Amino acid sequence: MQNLAEILARAVPNGYYVGGIVRNSLLKRPSGDIDIALPVADLRMAVRTLAKNLHAASFEMDAELNVWRLVTREDNIQIDLTAYQGPDLAADLRRRDFTFNSLAYPVSAQPQLTVTPRAHDTAQITLKRLRRAKIVDEMNGLSDLKAKVIRVNGPGQFIDDPLRMLRAFRCAAELKFTIDPATLDQIKQHCRLISQAAGERVHEELDRLFAVPNVTYDFLQQMDGCGLLTALFPRLEDQRGCAEIYYGPGGVFKHTLLVCKRMDYLLEHLEKAFPPYADKLRQFTHNKPLYKMTALLHDIAKPATAKEKKGRLRFFYHEQVGAKMAAKILEHLHYSRADIRLMYVMIAEHLRPSNLASNAITDRGIYHFYRDLGAAAIPLLLLCWTDYTSYVTDDQLKRILPKSGQRMMTIAQAERFGNLGKTLRHLQLLHFMLGQYFDKPATVKPVQIISGLDVMQRLHLKPGPVVGAVLEAVAEAQVEGKIKTRQDALAFIQTLNVPALTK
Repeated sequence: MQNLAEILARAVPNGYYVGGIVRNSLLKRPSGDIDIALPVADLRMAVRTLAKNLHAASFEMDAELNVWRLVTREDNIQIDLTAYQGPDLAADLRRRDFTFNSLAYPVSAQPQLTVTPRAHDTAQITLKRLRRAKIVDEMNGLSDLKAKVIRVNGPGQFIDDPLRMLRAFRCAAELKFTIDPATLDQIKQHCRLISQAAGERVHEELDRLFAVPNVTYDFLQQMDGCGLLTALFPRLEDQRGCAEIYYGPGGVFKHTLLVCKRMDYLLEHLEKAFPPYADKLRQFTHNKPLYKMTALLHDIAKPATAKEKKGRLRFFYHEQVGAKMAAKILEHLHYSRADIRLMYVMIAEHLRPSNLASNAITDRGIYHFYRDLGAAAIPLLLLCWTDYTSYVTDDQLKRILPKSGQRMMTIAQAERFGNLGKTLRHLQLLHFMLGQYFDKPATVKPVQIISGLDVMQRLHLKPGPVVGAVLEAVAEAQVEGKIKTRQDALAFIQTLNVPALTK
C-alpha cells in the first residue's frame, strides 16, 4: 500500500511501533501484523481516522485493555492499536514479556514500510531504515537481540501470563535463539501455572513450535528439563518410570520423545524414507504440527494399561484407551473435530500394521485396512514409520533405509537379524502398503461393478443392511481376483449365503 507509513504518522502522531514488528524488522524478518501503542486519549480518534483513510474494517478486541484491530480490505493488512498499559510508553514496555519485545519506534519517524500481500492470509510487513537513535530500548533488548538471547523482563511476568513460558520456547525455535538460564530457572519455578493458560492459546503456541523443522526433539527435552512439558501433559510424567526394563532409563517417556524425533525427520525427509512416493505423500503432510502432536500422545495410555503376564510386561488395549485419553487432551486444546477424529484413529489403530506384519499378508487384509481407516490410513502408516524406527539408532536407520523398499523379508528371515531385522521387515511392510495404495488402487478401493439396485433385483431383496453386506462381499471377491466383470459379480452373489452375511 502506497504511503502507509505516512498515513499512520498523520493518524497516530504520538504512537509507537512496538513488539514483534520492531523485533522482527531488526532481524530482517517479516511480521503478520503491525502493533502500535499510543496514549489512551488518542485511541478512538486514531481508530476512526485510520479506518477511513485505509478503507479498513475496525473492531474492538478488548474493551478492558483498550485494544482495537483494523484490517484493510485491499491488502489485508492487520493493524492493532493498543492504549499504553500504564501511565506512559516506558511503563508499557517494562510490563512486556521479554526484553527483545520491549523495543519501540516512533510512528512519526516514518520508517520505510514494506508490505507483501499473501493470498488467504494477512499481509507480511517489514519496517526498514530504522535509525538506532530513534529506537526506545527500556530493557536492554537490543543487546539481547544481538546476542540471540531470550530473557524475561521481570520476576512477575510468568505469574501475570503463564503462557509466556511456552512462548519462550516457541520464540527460541522460530528465531533460533537460546533462552537465558535465569529465565529457564523462572520457568522451572512457575511451570505448574501453565495449567491456567487457555487451551486454544496453548494449542496455537504448540502449533507454531511444531511447525519449525528439525527442532522438535531438542525443544521437548528443554521443556521437560524445566518441568513445563509434563506440566502441560501430566500423563507424560507417568511414562517416565514405566517399562524401563523394556525401553531403558526413561521408560516409555524416552520412547515417546524418540518417536517425536523420528516424526520430525520423516516429515522433512520423505524422499529418503519413501523414495518412490515422496511427492505423493506430501499432499498428506501439510499439517506437520498435527503429526507431531499425535506422536507425542500415541502411547499416552501405556502406564495406565501396563500389566505383567507370564513374566512379560504387556500394554493391553493401550492404543484404544490412549485414543480416548488423547481426545480429551485435544478437546481441551480446542483442536477441530476433524483433527481430533483423525488423530483418534491414528492412535487407536497404530498397532494394526505391525499385526499385519506378524502374519501372512493378503489382498483382503490390505483392502480391509484401507477400507476401515479411510482418510487416516496414510497418516497412520507415517506414524508407524516413526514408531518402528524409534527402536533403532541413527546409524542403524541409515543402514536399513536403502533396504526398506526391497521385497519384504519373511518373518523367519527377519528373526535372524534380531530387533534390526524386525524393524526392517516393518518398514518393508509400509513400503508395500503404500505401493498398493499408489500403484494398485484397485486392491485398495475396487471399482463398483454392480449397484445396490442390481443386488435387490437379482436376489429379490428390500433396501437394508443386507444389500450393503452383499456389495461388500463383491468388493472382497474383486480384490482377491475371484470376479472381474459385471456378469461375474451377478453370478457370484447368487452363490452367497445372504442371511449369514449380516450375522
